[in-house]
Amino acid sequence: MKFMLMMHSRGNCAEVLSQWSQAEFKAHIEFMIKLAQDLTASGELVMAEGLDMPDKTRVVTATQPERPLVTDGPFAESKEFLAGFWIVQVPSAQRAHEIAARASTAPGPGGKPMGIPIEVRQVMSAPEV
Repeated sequence: MKFMLMMHSRGNCAEVLSQWSQAEFKAHIEFMIKLAQDLTASGELVMAEGLDMPDKTRVVTATQPERPLVTDGPFAESKEFLAGFWIVQVPSAQRAHEIAARASTAPGPGGKPMGIPIEVRQVMSAPEV
C-alpha cells in the first residue's frame, strides 16, 4: 500500500524559524535526514520533499493550456500550509501511522518534540481498463 504523509505548518514559518538557533535548526534537519535514511534502508521510502514558503506559491488555472491564469497563493487568510511530504510504500495503514508519528516528533526549540500535524492519505491507483 502506498501512502502520502503530508506535514502541515501554521503561521509565518519563515518568521518562526528565524527565532530558532542554528543548533536547533540543524537538529531538526538532521532528524529529517535520519528519518529519510531509515525509510530508505527499510525499502519504504518512495520519495520525500520539503516545500518552499507559501509566499512563493502560485496557483495556475486554465480552460485552455496556452492561456493560463497565474495568481498568488495560497490565500492570505490561510493559517496552515503544506510544508513537505513523504510517499511511502508500506504493508498497512498502521505502519504509515507509525512513520507519521515519528515524523511528528521532529525536534524544535530546546530540542522538544514539535507534535507537527502529519496528514496520512492512501495513494490510490487508477482502475484497470
